[in-house]
Amino acid sequence: MLNNVMPQRGVFFSLLSSHTDRLVTGANATLRLITGLGNPNIDSAALIEEVNANEASADDVKAELIKLLYESFTTPINRDLIHTLTLDLDRVIDALQSVANSIAVYHIDNSTPRAREMASLGADACIRIHKAVACLASRDRAQEVLKQCKEVDELESHSVEVMRQAVTQLFEVEGDEDAAWHAMKMRGFYFMQEAVLDNCKRAAKTLEEILLEHA
Repeated sequence: MLNNVMPQRGVFFSLLSSHTDRLVTGANATLRLITGLGNPNIDSAALIEEVNANEASADDVKAELIKLLYESFTTPINRDLIHTLTLDLDRVIDALQSVANSIAVYHIDNSTPRAREMASLGADACIRIHKAVACLASRDRAQEVLKQCKEVDELESHSVEVMRQAVTQLFEVEGDEDAAWHAMKMRGFYFMQEAVLDNCKRAAKTLEEILLEHA
């Protein structure tokens, strides 16, 4: 009974790391999906399903984490901040799922250099979130956590500029009704891609709060 209310310290960090594993895998699948658009040798449907499977697995990890929070008498770091970080990570994988599914919904058959760059930035940000969470259990690795969080912030700032350039380019050339529809759907797609980075930045800010709380 005591083990239930006072779980080993490492359990929380292990679950958070498992959560970020799903982010990295989902982001890499999304990157392969977007990079491979227009390539007949790439199975887009299978990659979309891979992203959805990772989102479902991440939901299971999230549920386990929240259950553990409610059942535990003590937590290794602030209970509310663990909960906030868990929800932040959930938003990242949900954003990745939205990007992947929108390819089928919007019938996006070909990629663009900007879309590929945004997907690459998203994958990089997820890797950095994963690295930061992996360092969270060790106080002597606080500077590494901050380094990764700073890099996430820089990636997100760059993604905003890439998105602006992409959207501007969409509306630079006048066209018929089909061209206008294409511009609108790609605009929405770019915004969904940027949401991945935005939610990574949100998770990075929570990680920084955790460091401040336990400095």
